[in-house]
Amino acid sequence: QVQLVESGGGLVQAGGSLRLSCAASGRTFSTYTMGWFRQAPGKEREFVAAINWSGGATAYADSVKGRFTISRDNAKNTVYLQMNSLKPEDTAVYYCAADSTSLGSFSRYNTNYWGQGTQVTVSS
Repeated sequence: QVQLVESGGGLVQAGGSLRLSCAASGRTFSTYTMGWFRQAPGKEREFVAAINWSGGATAYADSVKGRFTISRDNAKNTVYLQMNSLKPEDTAVYYCAADSTSLGSFSRYNTNYWGQGTQVTVSS
């Protein structure tokens, strides 16, 4: 079992930055692919970024490439999402997720573990 708790959301002006954190419980954290998804009102949950177990490989949605960076610290059981140059369209609830699947197979359809979400609001 893996439990995930997100933090770091908030209100920021366009062009600003936020860093989200996701603290995980469970001894298998270091073996899991970790990722972030987001869901805006009236829209489906969408993939944002993911990182493999070692931190050696990452994947990003086209909409955030070059602006967001995912990283992990296995010693602290924590995954991070650094968000720079934020835009109003980045406004959403951001969810941390974890699964034992590979990075290439990581998606909202086969992810077993989810956090409760943290709100990110970007004002124009």
